[in-house]
Amino acid sequence: MMARRCSTGLLALCVCAATFSYISASPEVCTNSLLPGAKGDQGEVGEEGDQGKLGKNGPPGFPGVPGEKGLRGQMGHTGKMGPIGDKGDKGDTGLDGPSGLKGKPGTTCDCGRYRKVVGQLDVNTGKLRNAVKFMKNVILGLKETEERYYLLVKEPKRFREASMNCKLRGGALAMPKTTNTNRLMADYVSQAGLTRVYIGVQAQSKDTNGTSMYVYADSSPLQGFAGWSQEEELNSRLSPTTNSSCVELLSTGTWGHVECEATMFFICEFPKSRRRGGGTVGGGRGTPTAASS
Repeated sequence: MMARRCSTGLLALCVCAATFSYISASPEVCTNSLLPGAKGDQGEVGEEGDQGKLGKNGPPGFPGVPGEKGLRGQMGHTGKMGPIGDKGDKGDTGLDGPSGLKGKPGTTCDCGRYRKVVGQLDVNTGKLRNAVKFMKNVILGLKETEERYYLLVKEPKRFREASMNCKLRGGALAMPKTTNTNRLMADYVSQAGLTRVYIGVQAQSKDTNGTSMYVYADSSPLQGFAGWSQEEELNSRLSPTTNSSCVELLSTGTWGHVECEATMFFICEFPKSRRRGGGTVGGGRGTPTAASS
């Protein structure tokens, strides 16, 4: 039994030795690394993946070629009416018209008996004219020029209320457009024992350029005359604030800026009635009412 085991172990030892010698004699070397196999067939296309994050903006490209000129657009809306322009020069005298037809001969009139009546009418007309002048200047307290009446209203009101009050009377806030008119109104204020009143001058609302200007109550611009003092003249060139965009007339004849919400007396002006051929010319309304003045 013992001998049998020894022969079996010897046989196994011989097999191992022969195998080792065969491996040693082989030109190939056995290593632990795995060699890649042959390239396989192309697989199927996978599903589309999710959209990636947006990348950074690239540099701006070169300017493109200018496009063709477009068609002319439609006419826009009509803009606001601009300020009234200066009065134009007087035109040349026209040619004389043709002579009219000869009239019928008049009748002989003995006017001697009417001279006394006409003379008495002239006297009565003069008295009536003086009475009307007395009523206007003394009773109503009006001042007048060749074209307008001026009434000092002694009711303290804000600028907007004063303007409306003059309109209800048939006139407008007084607008001193000449030196003589401004002086007459200033003396009117001084004789009444006052120091300042509202007049029809106010800053116009700002336009698209952000600038503003002072205009009269009839929306006409200040042209030819303005009663600003040197300091007020400088302030009037600046953009006025909403609260100080109204104007007052001092008894000295100068203009000043004032808040529109201030209450003070004011002067109204009224156009005179002009009659030509029996009709009223220029839309005059006659002597203004002096109620509550």
